[in-house]
Amino acid sequence: MPTYSDYLKLDDLLALQRPLSQGPEHDEMLFIIIHQVYELWFKELLHEFDHLRELLARNDGTRAQHTLKRILTILKVLVAQLDILETMTPLEFLSFRDRLESGSGFQSFQFRELEFVLGRKRPEALERYPEGTSGRLRLEARLSQPTLWDGFLKYISISGFSVPAHLLGRDPSSAIEPSPEFQATLISIYRTSPAIAGLCERLVDLDEGIQEWRYRHVKMVQRTIGTRRGTGGSAGAEYLMTTLNQPLFPDLWAIRTEL
Repeated sequence: MPTYSDYLKLDDLLALQRPLSQGPEHDEMLFIIIHQVYELWFKELLHEFDHLRELLARNDGTRAQHTLKRILTILKVLVAQLDILETMTPLEFLSFRDRLESGSGFQSFQFRELEFVLGRKRPEALERYPEGTSGRLRLEARLSQPTLWDGFLKYISISGFSVPAHLLGRDPSSAIEPSPEFQATLISIYRTSPAIAGLCERLVDLDEGIQEWRYRHVKMVQRTIGTRRGTGGSAGAEYLMTTLNQPLFPDLWAIRTEL
């Protein structure tokens, strides 16, 4: 029987934190662990989103809501981890920042996968990853896969509500655009089907949670490096500001004034 350590591969896991600064600088360990934990949570979120899309395709709204609850709870943890990162002062970060060289959070292919799953598909994002690398291959696959919104549209259709044919047959690699016709269907759902309306509200929670994470991430970057360029040549907070206030599911927000 495997031991706790064997099952979790703790020897391997605990050997992955390798600071590069001289000494090493005390806060580099925190920086590494926080970002490694983020990548583990990103892996779990991708796992849950794939499961959620399958549940919607099977018309299993009850399990879909349960899975969304788990996803929303994980998002709260992601935001809370920023509180830990913000205990590191700008000077403490600068003590080892130059060791990151070309490394940057912008290179996280798992976060780009999450964006693709949620419908924010930008083919130009592939250019950050050399052809043939695992990150590039994973993103290429995600680019052509249906998004969570596509799964939701199918679920609404299976549930007996009208969904425009052009939405059900849309190119999944294209951006999600508002649809006044589908908004009329959503209004009808909110007025006649409390169970499905509840699922809609969990998707709004998800959209709001992602926006909250982006906002907190921007403020953390501004607090730590100000208006400096980010590591790896990224634009830092200036770029991150452009990602704010961009809803994932515009139809679910547009109907608020009509309910």
